[in-house]
Amino acid sequence: MTTIKFGTDGWRGRIAREFTFANLDRVAQATAEQFLADADGTAPLVYVGHDRRFLGEDFAARVAEVMAGNGFQVRVYDQFVPTPMVSYDCYAERARGGIVITASHNPPQFSGFKIKLPFGGSAPPEYTLQVEARLDANPPRTTGLRAALASGQVQYVPPSARYLARIGELLDLDRLRAFDGEVLVDSMYGAGGRYIEQLLQGGRLRVTTLRAERDPYFGGIHPEPMMPQLQPLCDEVVRRRAFLGLATDGDADRIGAVDDTGAYLNTHRMLAILALYLIRKRGLTGGIARTVSQSVVVKRIAERHGLPTYETPVGFKHIAALMRTHDILCGGEESNGLGCKLHIPERDGIFSGLLFLEAILAFGRKPSELVADISEEFGFFAYDRRDLALDHIEQGLAFIERLKADPPAAVAGYPVREVGLLDGVKLHFEDESWLLFRASGTEPLVRVYSEATTVEKMSALLAFGEQLVHESL
Repeated sequence: MTTIKFGTDGWRGRIAREFTFANLDRVAQATAEQFLADADGTAPLVYVGHDRRFLGEDFAARVAEVMAGNGFQVRVYDQFVPTPMVSYDCYAERARGGIVITASHNPPQFSGFKIKLPFGGSAPPEYTLQVEARLDANPPRTTGLRAALASGQVQYVPPSARYLARIGELLDLDRLRAFDGEVLVDSMYGAGGRYIEQLLQGGRLRVTTLRAERDPYFGGIHPEPMMPQLQPLCDEVVRRRAFLGLATDGDADRIGAVDDTGAYLNTHRMLAILALYLIRKRGLTGGIARTVSQSVVVKRIAERHGLPTYETPVGFKHIAALMRTHDILCGGEESNGLGCKLHIPERDGIFSGLLFLEAILAFGRKPSELVADISEEFGFFAYDRRDLALDHIEQGLAFIERLKADPPAAVAGYPVREVGLLDGVKLHFEDESWLLFRASGTEPLVRVYSEATTVEKMSALLAFGEQLVHESL
């Protein structure tokens, strides 16, 4: 029997290998039992959504049958929807929970199962551990879809107009529509579809969506909105002389961007721009949360404005947890997840993309000019990451343990000032440059990250890191 473990955000597996209807039944039943145990004043209602991956509609229908068999009212979206739409509907309806069939930015052979809760975000680790503990306690209880539809216990509903209206309330869409320029949106064949384009139509702003159609193979890539997957968007921005490019991942909870010169804007730069906008243009306050792989620039922005910063392990779930317990202005992770206090404690690629456009227009600068302005005011930092493949997951975990026990005193000639162990091993240097090693717990990978005050130093730190990993194997 397949061992089922929830990762950073949900359970994922390869379709027809780990992710089968039989295993889906097991996970759905355990989740239903956890939903039953956690009423807490919520409605016995469950939302079920899916992305555009292979068999998404069928997997969603099966989850609906299990939830109905456990006594819940179930609303299933009648087409693909962004994950944050499900999160917002759970929040707005005080539903017991939501399930999204998605593997997010993973390669096309994967599918997944995300749990959303009434506060409008992902189930935290302590919750998914309880779901894991309930696995196989009882056989799946189901109500056939035809009977459940006939009785009204299961309903198919269109994408949420309430979610789209809420985005309109949070943003000045009329101002965005009035801008005389072109924005390109790359949905990467995922659940972002044409949502951004539809929200911005009706004014002078010209919006064109690339890779908007459904392709369960995502054009042969994995739908993660960063380089090199966004090279087609970079090229098209240059060709069309567009003002900005935006991109959403497979389930549209992550956001990527390309500036007016066709250069990729990583989330280090995006979070810096959003933080400055929320502080200086919207007059908001609060802490800024960043994962251990996020930029020093964000910390400097918070310090300049007298705001606290919080550093968390990698994974937006840690930022979301802070957003529920602290006054967090905004937060971001290196892998394209952004959130802010205006919205639910959840990544939302559609909302974040529109907020990013609003921020740039508010400063009255081209995106490339705004990036240069921030570097001039807060210092230049270059960033990159390497994902190093291993033979086994255990190799990476063992490497990190050895590095914790015996970290280097210097890297590429630069003395190590401090060693951080919050998540992996992070080596800090005198000028606030850093080198981070992390092992994946779900894939045979060691990730090596670096941010430094020059491109040359960043490259040297990364080269040292790669060599250290290879020599240890």
